[in-house]
Amino acid sequence: MKNNAELIEALKQIVKEKGIDEDIIFEALETSLVTACKKDFGANYNVKVVVNRETGEFSCFIQKNVVEVVEDDSTEISLEDARLISPSYEIEDVVDIESTPKDFGRIAAQTAKQVVLQKLREAEREIVYNEYVTREKEVITGVVQRREGKNIIVAFGKTEAVLTPNEQVITEEYTPNERIKVYVNEVKQTTKGPFISVSRAHPELVKKLFLQEVPEIYDGVVEIKSISREAGARTKIAVYSNNPDVDAVGACVGQNGHRVNAIVNELGGEKIDIIDYSEIVEDFIAAALSPSKVIDVLLEPEEKVATVIVPDYQLSLAIGKEGQNVRLAARLTGHKIDIKTETVAVEMGILEPYEPYEEEYYEEGIYDNGDYEGAEDYDREVYEEE
Repeated sequence: MKNNAELIEALKQIVKEKGIDEDIIFEALETSLVTACKKDFGANYNVKVVVNRETGEFSCFIQKNVVEVVEDDSTEISLEDARLISPSYEIEDVVDIESTPKDFGRIAAQTAKQVVLQKLREAEREIVYNEYVTREKEVITGVVQRREGKNIIVAFGKTEAVLTPNEQVITEEYTPNERIKVYVNEVKQTTKGPFISVSRAHPELVKKLFLQEVPEIYDGVVEIKSISREAGARTKIAVYSNNPDVDAVGACVGQNGHRVNAIVNELGGEKIDIIDYSEIVEDFIAAALSPSKVIDVLLEPEEKVATVIVPDYQLSLAIGKEGQNVRLAARLTGHKIDIKTETVAVEMGILEPYEPYEEEYYEEGIYDNGDYEGAEDYDREVYEEE
């Protein structure tokens, strides 16, 4: 009895330390002991095991159905025999007949050890799953642990997540013990425990970082209407203010750029263009091509195609390095964008000739430290939303 009591005390201590419901442990222990008992009695027998959670005593019962005529004495008992046990029994009642094996205590102790280890693993996995499944589509901070093949393992306390190659940013190195913020793509339960997939490349990572950094977005005063990203290189984000007294772009940039710079630093120097969203599609497209200046936008709304005319000297800026600027603008606005210089537009007759522009030079903005050289060598084409 002393050993049983010590076993129960040890079980309760374990479940307390691990934060596991003790009912889970005891029910699993009783189920496992039922299996052990059936090896003695036979698989046909209905067996019930009860564990006294205070004294640690184990009791084993064979359960039999009360019937008028017994056809299988392993599972049935006559009404007459049942009433010898208790006069209150009726037909279809179930009688518990105690049949605890002599060495049941030893069996119980061995089984308890196995059950506890198994249930601890299962319960810990369930706790982890329940904790992180509610954090899907959120940003959390982790620590880079190690590489496993091409995967990066990121730890959150005692829990680990997987950063697969597709969710990594090519310009990032992921040094062990480095703290990084990741976007939780998916949490699913597997036979080996919870599988947590995270991302550093998802556009939502940038969106959530702005949500954390900009109170006006968190409060709903400023909305993020659209976002397009080429991870590690550049992001374009369109914002709108629901309050005419609040400048959406200014709120996102912050005083002296400290808000957007905090996000840029977290993203390893990724460039971020913040633009004003407009319900007027032509204005939105023109803004999306920032920092390039735009003379006119000719829209074909049904086809969602826009012909954008820019000054000749702004062509490379509008296209961007390897077409990046116009490609991101197309994704941001959801329109195909065909860029034409003013000279070509005049020659095609879609723009009236007028006096040449005085050349204006783009002054780099606080939230745009772009690099557009090389765009003039890029083969211009119509870019579609991807």
